[in-house]
Amino acid sequence: MATSTFKTLFKLLGGDQTLKLKDFPLDNLRIDSRKVKENDAFVAIKGSSVNGRKFIPEAISAGAVVILIETHKKSNDLKIDYLKKDNQLVIPQINVFQLSQRLSEIANDFYHSPSKKLSVIGVTGTNGKTTITQLIAQCTTLLNDKTAILGTIGNGIYNHLEPSINTTASAIDVQSLLADFVKKNVKVVAMEISSHGLAMNRVKGLNCAATVFTNLSRDHLDYHKTMSKYAQAKWSLFNPDEKEKHVSNSGKSIINYDDKYGKRWIEKLSQVTAVSCQPKFLRRLKALNTPYVGVSMIEYHDKGAKIHMESTWGNAIINSRLLGEFNVSNILLAIATLLTLDYPFFAVINMASFLKPICGRMEVIHSNNNPTVIVDYAHTPDALQKALQASRIHCKGSLWVIFGCGGDRDTGKRPLMAEIAEQFADRVVLTNDNPRTEDEMNIIHDIQQGFHNNKEIQVITDRAQAITQTLAKAKPNDVILIAGKGHEDYQIIGKTKYHYSDQETVKQLLGIESQL
Repeated sequence: MATSTFKTLFKLLGGDQTLKLKDFPLDNLRIDSRKVKENDAFVAIKGSSVNGRKFIPEAISAGAVVILIETHKKSNDLKIDYLKKDNQLVIPQINVFQLSQRLSEIANDFYHSPSKKLSVIGVTGTNGKTTITQLIAQCTTLLNDKTAILGTIGNGIYNHLEPSINTTASAIDVQSLLADFVKKNVKVVAMEISSHGLAMNRVKGLNCAATVFTNLSRDHLDYHKTMSKYAQAKWSLFNPDEKEKHVSNSGKSIINYDDKYGKRWIEKLSQVTAVSCQPKFLRRLKALNTPYVGVSMIEYHDKGAKIHMESTWGNAIINSRLLGEFNVSNILLAIATLLTLDYPFFAVINMASFLKPICGRMEVIHSNNNPTVIVDYAHTPDALQKALQASRIHCKGSLWVIFGCGGDRDTGKRPLMAEIAEQFADRVVLTNDNPRTEDEMNIIHDIQQGFHNNKEIQVITDRAQAITQTLAKAKPNDVILIAGKGHEDYQIIGKTKYHYSDQETVKQLLGIESQL
């Protein structure tokens, strides 16, 4: 069944309805020519590295019946040219003024505002997005709500995800995926929203039931250039100023009070729930004129934590199976989101104790008489520090860390990662982590600038060998944190993506399956 028609598309673009245009069905908008099928409209915009106009012939050959291109001249807006197919001028090409900025809203209208028919929960922040969306999906699924996820690990119905390329999909793919979820009777969508996604207007047509802020620390400065611009991109998800909004509706806000940016943002928002995992802040939370979720005490142990929670909705004890203080924060933010959306208090609390660790997020692999291995996605200074601090709680011997830094990305964080590793680990091994087109030794050299005692640092660029040699040296009471890749099952060297998995490497060496 067609999603729309050519005349309908032209109308939602603002086109003149008195024009005599031939009408025909349209099934989908496509921004990737490789996904184009019969009766699709192909959107050819200029990306960060490739100009979509280059692929117009390919899209027409695949069956595209309409082409949208961007014009920077307002006078050319909605001008229609015709392109050849089978030597006939039959494919309308519409010039659209500021197409890139408008694309999310255009796609939203084309797919009949799917986010208004779903309970979309948008999660943003430097760290924790994947864990929180997964925890929300686990909980709502246990509560019998059909739930989907859009994010780093994949897109789709919970537990049936298709791999994703970006944390936040393109403006068109977001709306297309949401429309598909509506057809499949999904009720809840837990969605990661990256700073890139916000800055590039990928979610401008989105209606959220709730938006969540986790934390903000150094990352992506290769793109945003300054922390101020990075913070502004995140804030745009919540900003109540209509002129500055980066979503159609941000819904109710759930904000981490423990983050310095979060503290400031809570004061600017009206419909907001404040969340803290710091017992010292409980009194302040109670004094706020807003709903809150906090803790009076946290008891950490080898298998997780016992959380003494207090909130506007009631008090409870939660037995968490996730490691580390930052995961207490993630759990509380997930719980606060569901409570803010009027899920029953006791049902949410009962489900919370069943929540399982997330793939590649403080994922424990252990067997008798071998070191405990923890695989985590930590690839920022703040995330690495928190992962090491969490690992230390469960370490009775030496704490090892194996990490690297991505090539063609923010170089300024590399020595900061070294400082953190040296401060919080006993033994450090540097290795590759998606060097891409950079020389691997240049990346290692950048990291080494942050160490005060390079003699204690081992360099093994081959990641599998780094893990192999570390496991051979470590003792049974030691803990080895392998940081940076988490769920990723590839290594990018040059422009080639090779299959590689930290988990598979460890399991093969130890001959075991992952367990808690």
